Amino acid sequence: MSPVRTRSSAQQYMRIILILLVLSQCSVKNEQSEWETIFNGKNLDGWTVKVKGYPSGENFGNTFKVVDEAIQVSYENYDNFDFKFGHIYYTDKKYKNYHLKLEYKFFGVQAIGGEGWATKNSGIMFHSQHPETMLIDQSFPVSLEAQFLGGLGDGKRPTGNLCTPGTDVDIDFKKLKNHCTQSSSKTYHSDDWVKAEIIVYNDSIATHIINGETVLTYTNMRYGDDGRLPENMLNMKDKKLSEGYISLQSESHPIKFKNIQIKSLD
Repeated sequence: MSPVRTRSSAQQYMRIILILLVLSQCSVKNEQSEWETIFNGKNLDGWTVKVKGYPSGENFGNTFKVVDEAIQVSYENYDNFDFKFGHIYYTDKKYKNYHLKLEYKFFGVQAIGGEGWATKNSGIMFHSQHPETMLIDQSFPVSLEAQFLGGLGDGKRPTGNLCTPGTDVDIDFKKLKNHCTQSSSKTYHSDDWVKAEIIVYNDSIATHIINGETVLTYTNMRYGDDGRLPENMLNMKDKKLSEGYISLQSESHPIKFKNIQIKSLD
């Protein structure tokens, strides 16, 4: 066996041990703590909207609203989407070690002017910067994204993927080179409710779960290089990303989120 293969096998073994140790610790803490509902199903108390081009706290076009006990993202008040990417943040608390779960459902048709890649595309941004620290024309917060995709009727389009706006992670002990990487989930073509979960342990390890199946795991979460960081965060280059806020995306396709709960693993 070549030295390269030996090191690779050792790395795979160490990765498995690390994941098992961290997840077993999380499992014990999971049993000891309680689920906290962070969306009350009635209003957006505790949540703050930030839409590109508008100040934090301005819900442009009433993009985010509560309908039938769900946070609904829709664009009936938009003439043209025009890159107005938005996010709604749970700002009552910053989280470090946690298990987050929710259900999401795409519906309707994409807003006029939305990007082709944004059809049935949304997600959860976690370990995120606070909305008040975002630049006025910043499209996405520095964060980790569990990307949600809906099937388009033909071909594979997995969900629970990872995107890294202003951040870096490792998969199999190697720095992820692409901005987004696919999970192992199946494709959900129909507009049914999908259950999504994220288990995150500071900057060490994160796991994405879709409808009860683990679909992606990665480690060593950190801020990216200065080529992808906003100018007011250049001092964070390559530092550990161990905590942050949670937000839900608005990327031009209507979507609903409900049953949003979090459990602390501290």
